[in-house]
Amino acid sequence: MFVLLCENVYTHMMDSQTENAPAQKKPAPQSLHLRILNDVQGKIVSGVWAPGFRIPFETDMAKDYGCSRMTVNKALTQLTRAGLLERNRKSGTFVKAPQSLSAALEITNIRDEVEKAGRKYSYQLLGDSSGDSQPEFLNHLGASAFCNIRKIKCLHFADDQPFCIEERIISKTAVPEVESASFEHEAPGAWLFRTVPWNAAEHQIYASAAKGDVARLLKIPQGSACLEVERITQNEKGYVTWARLSYPGDQHRLFAKFTPAG
Repeated sequence: MFVLLCENVYTHMMDSQTENAPAQKKPAPQSLHLRILNDVQGKIVSGVWAPGFRIPFETDMAKDYGCSRMTVNKALTQLTRAGLLERNRKSGTFVKAPQSLSAALEITNIRDEVEKAGRKYSYQLLGDSSGDSQPEFLNHLGASAFCNIRKIKCLHFADDQPFCIEERIISKTAVPEVESASFEHEAPGAWLFRTVPWNAAEHQIYASAAKGDVARLLKIPQGSACLEVERITQNEKGYVTWARLSYPGDQHRLFAKFTPAG
């Protein structure tokens, strides 16, 4: 979340009845630290400095502002703590891409996650097939849980950068409408969210090391941290869908609000 810093601005009273009123004190001149902080923040928020942009080196900024490097460092450190900058000792300081946020205990629409982070959403269908039997890793649910299925794999983008891989199995028994649904332009998760009621869901959230297709599709190095969300939903007809959502670990976070039990 961006930390907005404001100054109090004093205005002169122009009404003739207040001409004899005691003069108000003028605000103190803006400190160099605050000026640098506001200048850098303004360029980031306005988009002049886009995510990934390497900002000027501290020594150059100190020279431009006529101050010590320590003053510049103090401002940049504050903006780093606020989540606007990312610092690398070897390569410099960069504008940080905003993190997406989703509720850990809710079923959310991935498009909403992207757009709430102020980014442009797009989507690509990678695979779509049907089958009569469920994958072995779902056998613990029972032999007939997902035996008449549609299997879809797709990739979600934020600002044309890979954002999330969605792998999904949908039961045609519980959701017969899926037989004729098209996922060329709408993700299966969004379609289910919009059209199919459910009454129970189970989440598993865990970290993993990206490998194979996950690393390739998300365009991250092999072994990089990933956030994985596995979800199963049900309705009165049985299991509706199983899904696995894979996010680059440093670009997404989950949150939940709760109160003490009992």
